[in-house]
Order: sequence, then C-alpha cells, then structure tokens
Amino acid sequence: MSTENLPQSPDQQPRKPRVAVVFGGRSSEHGISMVTAGAVLSAIDRTKYDVLPIGITREGRWVLTADEPERMAITDRRTPEVADLTDGDEGGVVLPVDPANREVVYTEPGSVPKALGEIDVVFPVLHGPYGEDGTLQGLLELSGVPYVGSGVLASAVGQDKEYMKRVFTSFGLKVGPYVVIRPREWEQDESAARKKIIDLAGDHGWPLFVKPARAGSSIGITKVDDLSGLDDAIAEAQRHDPKILVEAALRGREIECGVLELEDGPRASVPAEIPPPDAHAYYDFEAKYIDSTPGIVPAPLTPEETAEVQRLAVDAFEAASCEGLVRADFFLTEDGEFVINEINTMPGFTPISMYPQMWQASGISYPDLVDKLIEAAMRRSTGLR
Repeated sequence: MSTENLPQSPDQQPRKPRVAVVFGGRSSEHGISMVTAGAVLSAIDRTKYDVLPIGITREGRWVLTADEPERMAITDRRTPEVADLTDGDEGGVVLPVDPANREVVYTEPGSVPKALGEIDVVFPVLHGPYGEDGTLQGLLELSGVPYVGSGVLASAVGQDKEYMKRVFTSFGLKVGPYVVIRPREWEQDESAARKKIIDLAGDHGWPLFVKPARAGSSIGITKVDDLSGLDDAIAEAQRHDPKILVEAALRGREIECGVLELEDGPRASVPAEIPPPDAHAYYDFEAKYIDSTPGIVPAPLTPEETAEVQRLAVDAFEAASCEGLVRADFFLTEDGEFVINEINTMPGFTPISMYPQMWQASGISYPDLVDKLIEAAMRRSTGLR
C-alpha cells in the first residue's frame, strides 16, 4: 500500500489527534471486524481527527490499508478481508514497544523504513482472540498508547466465557447452568468429558448449546437437540477453540443492554430484545450479519424491568473492571428473573448492530458514539489505573 497519501510525521503545530483504527486479525471473526472497521472509519470526524487505517491479516501481519470504508461491506453474503485492501503490498507496519515513542513505522523489503508520525489513540475493532482478548491491549500498554475499550484483564475475562461466568457469580450475578471441557480433559478421557455434558442434559434437559469458550459472533455454536448431534457439535466448537463451553437452554426472552463510559462513569442504554429469528434455529452468525435479523429497540419491558436490566448491565461492567463500552446479554426467564449470558467488550459495531442501535434510541448517534469512545480513551492513561 503506497504511503503517499497517508499522514506523515507532522512538522507543524498544532495538529489533529491521530487515531489508528486497527481491524481484521487472526480470529474467525476477521470478516466481521472488517465490517465494523468500515463503519467506524466512515463515522470518525475527519475535521477533528487524522485517521490511520491498519489491518491485521489472517496470518498476523500488520499492514497499511486503503482508507476506503465502502470496500469493507458484506457483499454477496461474503465478508471482506484485509488482503482485499492491500493491493498485494509486502510492506508492514511496526508500532515501537516504547512508551517514549508513539511513532508508527512503515517497512517494506529493500527500502528504508518510513516514519508515519505518532499516533495518539488506537481504536481496536478486532473481535475474538488475538485482539479482543487482552493480547492487543497488552501490546498497547507496553507501547504507552491509549486505546478504546477495556484493558488487559477485562478484555481477557470478557473473551473467556468460563471465567466471565465465574467472575459474575462471585459478584452475585446469576448465570445459567453450564459445563466446561478443557482440551486436556478431552485428550485424556473423551468418554468422561462427554459424560459431563450428558449429565448436564440429564439435569436440565435438551437442547444444549455447544460453544467455543473464547469466540464470538455466534461462530462455532451448535444447538444440540439430542445425543445424536453432540459429537458433531463438539467437533465444530473445537475447530475454533480447543476449550469448549456447553450451556443448558434457558426459556425466556433475549434482552441486551449497552453500557458506555462517560466522564461521570458508566451509563446504560435503553435495552433491546432479540426475537427468535424465523429462518434460523437461534440467533446465529447468519441471522446476525447476513440476514440482519432486526432487534426490537427499545425492548417492550415494564419500567421496572428496564431499570433492573440497566442496573445489572452496569453491575456486569463494573464486576469485570471494564472500560469504554460493553454490550451485556441477558435472558429474561419465564419467572421474571434476569440471567446474564455474557458481555462483549468490543461488540459488533456496524450501524445495524444492536449496540449502536440501542444508543441511537438513547439519544446518541453513531458518529457521536464513536467520538465519545475516542474521547474516553484519550482521557485515560495506560498502565495501572
């Protein structure tokens, strides 16, 4: 990717803050990260910020990409790739791991490295492992670069569904029945690991949901209605993560609530409801992103139910020590109790995603939401806080 039209090291003052939008990545959510990045790049106020788009390929190489959000959309039911925006360039981007130097350097074989100037904040729109799970956040902490969203611990907790549930339980938030199968358990005694799952079904009934423990966007999840489908579901989950989580089905309504960190602390949005999709067994990847199954915003709840789920969403945000933003997902059970399913520390962030929709209904537009997240990141220091 040519650097001719990219912002160079500034010699004049004052300059606009430079935001590096980082997207793509090595996880199975690479394509959805691209879609999110396209929306964020379109929404950033270019009169207020300089923008540097940085893609991470599926192999993990950091590259400069075209600043062309329109090329980051789902087309013909296919998600985009970072490679689509690099024109076959072999150059790479290096972020120095030095808190005294925030200068991004562009290198390519046979050429002198080229300084692209300092970055002031990173907006990481990566989903899944190697980006949303604390790994990128750790790199940015070492580099001393502020970033949008939660820190290392909260990002890791938010990615690992087992430890997320353990944290919530320790803070008094109710979670549904589940079991975890670690890779060593499966390797040493498959029959004993499978029995744990069958016992869960015996205690709570079918169906069960078999999931990768550290993935999102409903990728790798299978709804299992009886024993005959269990082995295929385990294999599909393990294709994305050797550690799997199996949950008992909860009967009730799916309710989501957004949390945004403002100057005076975290605030909850109006909640949304995810109705059962007509053409899908549950709210899976295709229902979310390909067929764009609409949610109901705001959710048809009583004032008391709305206040309760908003309180619980903020409680979950605080329990995991989150920062910036969170989408908290709940079930409102048939007996009127909210059970938390999970949080997402970097939720789907396209304009049709539920998190921005909830804030739109709460009075904050998509561009304003992006701006508030950048401002919150720039208010925070890196390091212990």
